[in-house]
This record gives sequence, C-alpha cells and structure tokens, in this order.
Amino acid sequence: MSYTSLLINTCTVRRYVDGAIDDYGRPVKTWADHFHLAGIACRWSTPVNREIKIGAEVVLADLQLFLNDVDITEKDRVIIGAVTYEVMSVMSRQDSLTGHHKECFLRTVKN
Repeated sequence: MSYTSLLINTCTVRRYVDGAIDDYGRPVKTWADHFHLAGIACRWSTPVNREIKIGAEVVLADLQLFLNDVDITEKDRVIIGAVTYEVMSVMSRQDSLTGHHKECFLRTVKN
C-alpha cells in the first residue's frame, strides 16, 4: 500500500492575493485557488485535543491534514467540502533525503 493510496479526500488550497483597491487605497482581501492546488488529494482526521501555539495564543486544532509534498504555508487557507480552514501549522515529513509529505493543523475560519 502506497502513501498516495491513503489520500482518500480532496481539498483546495487558497492563497491571499491583492484584489481591487478599495475607497481608502488598500487592496481588498481576496483568496484565490493556489496554482494547481485545487481539488488535490489529501486525508484529514480529527486530532484529539491538539494544542497549537500561535505567538502568545494557544488554540485547539479542528483538523489534521495530510498532503503530498506541495507548496502550502501558514498564510494559506484550505477548503474541505463547504468549510474553510486556516492553516495554523505546516510540518514537512521526509523519507531519508527528500520531502515525502506535509502534515498540517487547521482551524475553522469563523465569519
């Protein structure tokens, strides 16, 4: 069984891009699909009381996400189904010398 056969879900990685300029001369916050990372294979699970420290704040992660070795950072968002999550932590896992996969912790975006 290969690692990629375990990636049974799909998700979309979104990245902040400068949008149109508002009345105050600032770019509107716009999130767009990040290059080829729309509908990519992934696997998510619910972590049990996993605390993530962001600056001085400690928050509980809502989801743990496994991806291939793709371009994702803590500044991105991930859409799974109809729910948007912010990426709190990205860990690169290696198989000897090269990158193997990414493990991320996510928190639901509250509107």
